[in-house]
Amino acid sequence: MQRTSSTIHTADGQSVTIRRIPGNRFDLETKNEAGETISTVVMSAACFAALRAQMDEVAA
Repeated sequence: MQRTSSTIHTADGQSVTIRRIPGNRFDLETKNEAGETISTVVMSAACFAALRAQMDEVAA
């Protein structure tokens, strides 16, 4: 079964949740350490792939 969401917890207690949503799109939600949503971004699969590639470049 394909995973539909994943949450990454940051060193300072915040989190980023990535969800696959209908229409081959992704929803990224960031929360502060209190669990309050501070931002959401909806992006196409192509934009999400570009974001991942840029993250890989930065991490290399």
